[in-house]
Amino acid sequence: MNRAKWIWYPGDFELWLHLQVMMRRDERGMFIPPIWKVDSWHPNVKFHKIVELKEAETVSITANGRFNVMVNGTYHYNAKREFTLEEGKNEIVISMMNDQSLPTIFVSGPTVRTDDTWNVSYQNNRWTPAASWTFDHPDQSPVTYRLETERISPVRIDKQPNGMLLDFGKQTFGFVQLHGIQGKGHIHVYYGESPQEALSETHCETFDAVYMDNKSNYSFKLGRAFRYVYVVAGEGICVERVDALYEYLPVEYKGKFRCSNEVINEIWDVSVRTLHLNTREFFLDGIKRDRWVWSGDAYQSFLMNYYSFFDEAVCRRTLIALRGKDPVDIHLNTIMDYTFYWFISLYDYVMYTNDMAFIKMLYPKIVTLMQFCLDRTNDEGMMVGVPGEDWIFVDWADMGKDGALCVEQILFCRSLEIVEGFARQLGDREAADQYKGIASQLKAKVLNTFWDESQGGLVHSLAGCELNRHMTKYANLFTVLFGYLSTEQTLTVKQAVLMNDKVQKIKTPYMRFHELACLCEIGEQDYVMQEIINYWGAMLNYGATSFWEEYDPHVEGERQLEMYGRPFGKSLCHAWGASPIYLLGKYYLGVRPTSPGYASYVVEPVLGGLQWMEGSVPTPHGTVEVYMDLSMIKIRSASGNGVVRFRSGEFPTVAGGELRSIGDDSYELFMDAPDTWFHIAYTASLDDAVV
Repeated sequence: MNRAKWIWYPGDFELWLHLQVMMRRDERGMFIPPIWKVDSWHPNVKFHKIVELKEAETVSITANGRFNVMVNGTYHYNAKREFTLEEGKNEIVISMMNDQSLPTIFVSGPTVRTDDTWNVSYQNNRWTPAASWTFDHPDQSPVTYRLETERISPVRIDKQPNGMLLDFGKQTFGFVQLHGIQGKGHIHVYYGESPQEALSETHCETFDAVYMDNKSNYSFKLGRAFRYVYVVAGEGICVERVDALYEYLPVEYKGKFRCSNEVINEIWDVSVRTLHLNTREFFLDGIKRDRWVWSGDAYQSFLMNYYSFFDEAVCRRTLIALRGKDPVDIHLNTIMDYTFYWFISLYDYVMYTNDMAFIKMLYPKIVTLMQFCLDRTNDEGMMVGVPGEDWIFVDWADMGKDGALCVEQILFCRSLEIVEGFARQLGDREAADQYKGIASQLKAKVLNTFWDESQGGLVHSLAGCELNRHMTKYANLFTVLFGYLSTEQTLTVKQAVLMNDKVQKIKTPYMRFHELACLCEIGEQDYVMQEIINYWGAMLNYGATSFWEEYDPHVEGERQLEMYGRPFGKSLCHAWGASPIYLLGKYYLGVRPTSPGYASYVVEPVLGGLQWMEGSVPTPHGTVEVYMDLSMIKIRSASGNGVVRFRSGEFPTVAGGELRSIGDDSYELFMDAPDTWFHIAYTASLDDAVV
């Protein structure tokens, strides 16, 4: 029989944990609360189970909160630590309340044990299956959940006039510890992602101050992001040694990439480290400044995760925390586009994992969030920001955001299509037909309204009856990614917008993620490879050990550290900076699912100017391994129906699998056995190796 587990109302653990994480941000000693609504757990819940027993048994109960036990309609007044169930039918109801922490219980007996076969309600007279996870011991309840730690030491210590500057060698996150303290007095610790920040007592983003009185060792309780730590001991006190506890989520590095270009290899390594540092209880935006869960940032982290760690649990926690509870009265993170990214993230999650049980659990909240969006459309059926309530973000760029932005309508349309698909899979046909009709009408209207034949793309926005014909890349790249344009229109957008230097450039890694993915979709891997080398490689030239919130090649020196009007406001370890993971995994190794959970998948390896590359892409059923050089492709398949697609100047030869020509020097190899190496000898173009 399975072990007993702690159980709770679905989503409450994630909401409880989210609230703890969202309360940890401060700047220069001042607490900074989230700038959007943060939902809490249900304080008043009721657990239910009917069991048939062949003989009486006594079960123990451990609870986080105040509770009572009722069996067959009768209270067990003495059920403090255990209670007895009689032979035959027993209907167990445990009512519980905790307004300070997560209400959760652990019941264990010879046959009766809490698990996800129990039901739970938040006193709304509706039962739903209880949630559980890995907590299967009475002394380890969900509220004891903590990330793991590992001791780290500085690699360099420089004496300063007033203290010592410690370099831990690379960006990290953890708890600084002071050892061998002698005397009494004040100690100040200044943290920096750069040495300039740590040494700036007046402008560093985070610091700690403590008065020590006859303590030989001290550990700071709030985790910090840092590479450099500047320790200043006041008069009458000294510190012998400083180290730290590195705090991290244990994940397995399943995705791998190596190639003929060492810069790309370093970019991959730094990208994975950047993502891991921001993969914690949830996917966070950055480890220094916000440390919050942003939907647009998380959308990209999900996709990077599928090509690196493939940790499904952190995806679920993040999606639940972002959505919160009903009623909905504001967009996720207050940002319209971030609401749409949440819907799209759910689609990606299902495609990579096939976890429809999670979607079924979330479906009522999917419906209410979509209804919130539909209730805010204008007479044309388009989404327009409500002044004073909605933040229209899109990107950190100079552009008008009044009226109906084309990019917002494209994201809204895709969201409607996704929710339609979920509704249909879950048997909600009436809702599915409704969403399909709205999405079809909206897509036709948007493409007709915003398409500008003279400029060869979709223009920026519509305010009232007047089009803002400013050309930006945002809407155009998403229409390509979502397959909304004809082949002819896609080619036009590629030349007139996406590859046109006169069109406003995208400068942040956040939107470059989408831009470069779009260019890869239309076959520009050679160009994108150079962009990766130039953009991310430039951060490496600055000594980056993690990738930044933004890099501007026109800014020199310490000004690269500035942002938001603060000299060290920029995050130098930002999740969206790790996008090469996704780009290299999906568009160079070329592995992607074509049906949920990799039941079918395709491998389309493209060197993109490299001489050779090799790597692994995780799936729910093992990894797909890929090797490619200028004359050979080798694929190790996973479970599922896999297809290799590639180009060859001459007819290729293969070992294993079924090969067929699909025209234009293109071929497909059907991989007919899992965990098997397939070898393809092919002829590459003469100019393929340029990087």
